[in-house]
Amino acid sequence: MPDEAWQIEREDGDAIRHWTEVPYVPSDGLFAKDRPAPPRYLVSRVSKKQGRLFADGGEVKPFAIVTNRPDPDDGSGLDLIRWHRGKAGTVEHAHHVLTNELAVEALPSQKFGANAAWFRLNVLLDNLLSAFKRIALPEELHGARPKRLRFVLLNGIGKVVRHARELVLRLVGAARRRLADAARLALATGPPSLFAA
Repeated sequence: MPDEAWQIEREDGDAIRHWTEVPYVPSDGLFAKDRPAPPRYLVSRVSKKQGRLFADGGEVKPFAIVTNRPDPDDGSGLDLIRWHRGKAGTVEHAHHVLTNELAVEALPSQKFGANAAWFRLNVLLDNLLSAFKRIALPEELHGARPKRLRFVLLNGIGKVVRHARELVLRLVGAARRRLADAARLALATGPPSLFAA
């Protein structure tokens, strides 16, 4: 890309960030300029202010983004780059939770279909835990990972007691009891937004 095509995104410390949109349409026949929503190719580059080299010997570091998302505001592409950076780390976080805190890493079989079902069950469990945290738990536990939930709520010592024709779970620890009671009540009533007319 020629130098005049690059626009300054921002300057920080000792680096300058530029960005541009590459006018490229793939030649695979799936997209053409006249078809709706061809992918957009955005490039961001980082260069040092003093002309120093990066550790790999290069003068600039390029980063490419390929997207078919429409630009929400002015169509310049800078909003898409900022949106993409705002999402950075979210997929890695979900992957870490699935592999290290749930059971995706320990596949149960040598059969592809069984492993696919196992993976889907773990993703379903992750989604249910996310909904449970939002609906039934206080705000400080909304971002809690499954390991913390096990220590705070799920792996508690308790006793199931049958008394006066009722089945009662008695938990040890007042804080855990209050949290479990509040979660049970929230699950029974649901958040107000779900039941609003």
